[in-house]
Amino acid sequence: MSKNIDDLREIELTRQTEPPEEPELTGWQGAIANFFQFTKYRTNFRTEILAGLTTFMTMAYILVVNPLILSDAIFLNQPKDLFTELVVATAISTVIGTLVMALYANYPFAMAPGMGLNAFFAYSVVLTLKIDWRLALSSVLVEGLIFIVLTLTSVRRQIVNAIPLVMKSATSVGIGLFIAYIGLSGDPKVGGAGIIVANAATKTGLGNLKEPATLMAIVGIFIASAFIVRRVKGALFWAILAIALLGWILGVSPWPQGIAEIPTFPQDLFGQAISGITQLNANNFWDFLAVLLVFLFVDIFDTVGTLSGVGIRAGYVNEKGEMDRVDEALLADAIGTTAGAIMGTSTVTTFAESAAGVEVGGRTGFTALIVSLLFVVSMIFIPIFKAIPPYATTPALVITGVLMMSAVSSIRWGDPAEAIPAFFTIFLIPLTYSIGTGLAVGFITYPVVKTFQGKAREVSIATWVLAAVFVARFVFMSTKFG
Repeated sequence: MSKNIDDLREIELTRQTEPPEEPELTGWQGAIANFFQFTKYRTNFRTEILAGLTTFMTMAYILVVNPLILSDAIFLNQPKDLFTELVVATAISTVIGTLVMALYANYPFAMAPGMGLNAFFAYSVVLTLKIDWRLALSSVLVEGLIFIVLTLTSVRRQIVNAIPLVMKSATSVGIGLFIAYIGLSGDPKVGGAGIIVANAATKTGLGNLKEPATLMAIVGIFIASAFIVRRVKGALFWAILAIALLGWILGVSPWPQGIAEIPTFPQDLFGQAISGITQLNANNFWDFLAVLLVFLFVDIFDTVGTLSGVGIRAGYVNEKGEMDRVDEALLADAIGTTAGAIMGTSTVTTFAESAAGVEVGGRTGFTALIVSLLFVVSMIFIPIFKAIPPYATTPALVITGVLMMSAVSSIRWGDPAEAIPAFFTIFLIPLTYSIGTGLAVGFITYPVVKTFQGKAREVSIATWVLAAVFVARFVFMSTKFG
């Protein structure tokens, strides 16, 4: 098994065309290269910048989608009246979390308010449970502070290390399928790919190929495939730009309605998570506690799953299934969540779309630094980024999914005790639309099947404890929010 993992890591590190020989860097360039350890990770400025651009392009949608969702619940007089402030809050929280990931953890992972968690915040917590949005932000703030404590005490690192290597590989594959599924779906009427759509008879089905957005997405996939097989540097990034430009030229999507606009500081959001705690009382305490636990459960395992899955794809997971500097990465997540709550947005988490930058060759925190700088710039040039249609990112997400499938070869499919939990993890991550849920089901299955096989001694106590926690998570979620 150790040899297989060593081979896998070697493949991942040499997957891309080797960076061209560069003259020895001096001055500020040399200082940056040494800080981010370019030589160790066999990378260079050009590769890292392209990786950062690619990651940014695949996740820039969060600048619009997150405010659209949250502004239904976070407003002063009427829905959407804080939309502009939420755009800036989204960008700032993304920049803070991603900068910590870049400069402290030296990983190419980007962070932003998580999809799914933002919908739960808006529609379940605020609009259904009737918890004031300020108090709801307080629960996110408390979550972030708890995560900081858990990270500093290495509890979260122990959780990551307790995940068996087969589950890390399965999670990587599941994430690949998940982000490909995201890329292929989406309402074509509003710019989504529409290749996979809802179907009353079969649950899902093939979309209408007459839709212009769907056709553009398909063309984009072929363009990205051509770039990949021809080993074009930054293939996914150039594919995004090519299909976006083609869509504008053909009139499938409107051209940008401007170039720049002055951002509005979120003065009505900033600090509300701190003052909101004063609204906690005997009547809403138990709902507040339930919401806090849901945020804790979902975020901790989504983040752990993303770090493990993308980490193994990037070659960061050693033969023991452990990641270096995982405490630093988890602290970035905790700080991002805390800062995001203070700025006025829902839980910040590690984005699975970071895998797109990894596929381009991003291996260090300089990739994440580029992402954070682009989000700073985006606060000024939001009209341009808003104009990039969702179908333009479909090629990058689909091809990333293809490339992440390689981790499936490290799973011992001849051993049912590995194959069964791995299958559940891979299968359920995209179909439940949740990395944490897929990982949870696989994690519960793993020790049980191992016991059936007569190999219970191979399962660590920590794995059993985490399996029990996952069971408790499902019980709690089904009774409180079922």
